[in-house]
Amino acid sequence: MQTFVSLGLILATFALYIAIAYFNRAKQTSEFYVASRGIPAFWNGMAIGGDWMSAASFIGMAGTLMALGYDGLAYIMGWTGGYLLLTFLLAPQLRKYGRFTVPEFIGDRFDSNTARLISAIATIIISFTYVIGQLSGSGVVIGRLFSIPAAYGTIIGVVIIAVYASLGGMKGVTWTQVAQYLILIIAYIVPIVFMSLQITGNPLPWLTYGNVVNEIGALDRELGFTEYFAPFSESDRSQFIALMFTLMVGTAALPHVIVRFYTVTTMKAARWSGAWALMFIGFLYLSAPAYAAFSRFILMTEVAGQPIDQLPSWTTNWVDTGLLEIADTNGDGILDWSEIAVGNDMVVMATPEIANLGMFVIGLVAAGAMAAALSTAGGLLITISSSFAHDIYYRLMNPTATDKKRLNAGRIAIVASTIVAGIIALDPPGVITQIVAWAFGLAGGTFFPVLFLGVWWKRMNKQGAIAGMLVGLATTLTYIFLALGGITFLGIQDTGAGIIAVPVNFLTCIIVTLLTPAPAQHLQDDVVDLRYPEQMTYKNGEVWMNDGTEEDK
Repeated sequence: MQTFVSLGLILATFALYIAIAYFNRAKQTSEFYVASRGIPAFWNGMAIGGDWMSAASFIGMAGTLMALGYDGLAYIMGWTGGYLLLTFLLAPQLRKYGRFTVPEFIGDRFDSNTARLISAIATIIISFTYVIGQLSGSGVVIGRLFSIPAAYGTIIGVVIIAVYASLGGMKGVTWTQVAQYLILIIAYIVPIVFMSLQITGNPLPWLTYGNVVNEIGALDRELGFTEYFAPFSESDRSQFIALMFTLMVGTAALPHVIVRFYTVTTMKAARWSGAWALMFIGFLYLSAPAYAAFSRFILMTEVAGQPIDQLPSWTTNWVDTGLLEIADTNGDGILDWSEIAVGNDMVVMATPEIANLGMFVIGLVAAGAMAAALSTAGGLLITISSSFAHDIYYRLMNPTATDKKRLNAGRIAIVASTIVAGIIALDPPGVITQIVAWAFGLAGGTFFPVLFLGVWWKRMNKQGAIAGMLVGLATTLTYIFLALGGITFLGIQDTGAGIIAVPVNFLTCIIVTLLTPAPAQHLQDDVVDLRYPEQMTYKNGEVWMNDGTEEDK
C-alpha cells in the first residue's frame, strides 16, 4: 500500500510537470534558452530555488550534517554565501550584456572564438558532472520506492528526465521549477514538523532542535564518541574553510545558475531574483540541521540498543537498497550504535519511516525528492544543450542554421547527455554531495576569476581569459584526482579543490593579461558600460542617458 501511495503522488507530480512543460513548450530559440527574458523576479527567484534545491540539497544535505555534525555546516554556508557573490558582483552585469549563455558572454566579451569553445567545453564538463549527482539521486528515490537496487532506479530516472527536459526548453523548465520548488519545500518541512511534535511537543523544529542536539551530545559522551556539535571533529579547519570557499565561488560561477538570471527583463530584476532566491533557499537550508538532529536522535534512542532480531521492518527495506548496513560484529545479539552504517543519501528518504509518520508523508517526501532531482537536472541539461547547440553548433560550426535546426540540435544534446550521464550514475564515483562538490570546484576554478575580471577589469584580455580557464580547469581536475589518491595539501580534500585552483586562475589571468596587448577600446567601453543601469550607456569616456542628455562621468 505504501508503494502505491508513493507511486501515485510521484506520478501525479510527473503529470503536472509534463503538462506545464507542454503548455509552455519552446517554439523559438529565445524561449528555449532564456524564456524570452520575460520571467518576473519573484517567480524567477522561486525557479532559482527549485533549480538550486538539487538532490544533493534535498537528499544529501541532512545526511551529511547527520554524519559530520558541525563540520557539515560548510555546505550550508558555502552554498548560500555564493549567492551573495553572484547577486552583487556578476548577475546584474551579465544580464545587461544580453547574451544567452556563459560561453557566449566570454566569447563576445573577449572577442575570441577560442575562449568561446574552451568555455563551452568546460560548461559541458561541469554540468555533466553535476547531472550525474542528480541522476544518482533519482535512482535512490525510485530504488527505495520499488525496493530495487538504486542502479535500476537510475535507469528509470534517465528516461523520465530526458523526455521532460527536451520538451519545454528554458521557458517550460522555468515554470516547472516553480511547481517543483513548492512541492519539494512542502515535502521537506512537513516531516520535521511532525518529528518536532513527537520529540519535543513543539511544531516549530527551528526553535527546538537545539535542545535535541544537546541530548545527542550527552549520548555521544555516554558512548565515548566525539560530541556531535564539536567543531572540526570529522575534518580539520583547513578543509572546512576550503570546502566553504569552493562552494561559494562555485555557486557564483555555475553556468546553469547564471543563466537563470538571463531570463528576467532588467538588471534590477536580476538583483531581486537573487534576493528572492536567497529567501526561498533559506527555507530548506535552515531546516536541514533540524532534520539531521531529529533523525540521529531517533536512530540513537529507538534503533540502537535493540535486539538484532527485533529491528523495525523499515531496516530490511533499506538494507536491500545497499544504503544501510547493519552487522552484529560483537555477536551479543544487540545492535550497537557503532554497528550501524547509514548512507548519507538515505537519511531524508528514510526519516518518515524511521519516525513512523505514515504512508502519505513517505509518499510526499518521495515526490519532493524527485522534484529536487528533476528541477536541477532540467536546468543542467538546458545548459549542456545550449553550450553545444548555441555556442558550438550555431556560433562556431553553422552560423546560418535556422531556428528549427538549432532547437533540434539542442534536444538531441539533451537526450544524448542524459543517457551518457545515466550510464556513469549507475555506479557513481562518490556520494551525491561529493560529486556535486566536484562540479562546484570545477566551476569556481575555471570560470569565477575569468567572469569576475571580465566584468570588473577592462584591461582583461582574451589571452588572459584563455590561459586562466585552461590552467584553472587543469589545476582543479589534477587536485581532485590527487586528493582521491591520498595526496593532499594542508589536509584539503578533493571537495575543497577550488581554494587551490581559484588563486592560480586569478594569478594566471592577471600575469598573462599584463604581458600581452590590451583589448580593443570598444571592448573596454563595453565592460565599463556593464556597471551602469540600463537607462545609461557608456561611450567615448562619457555616460549618456538613453534620452540623449549627457551626465558627468
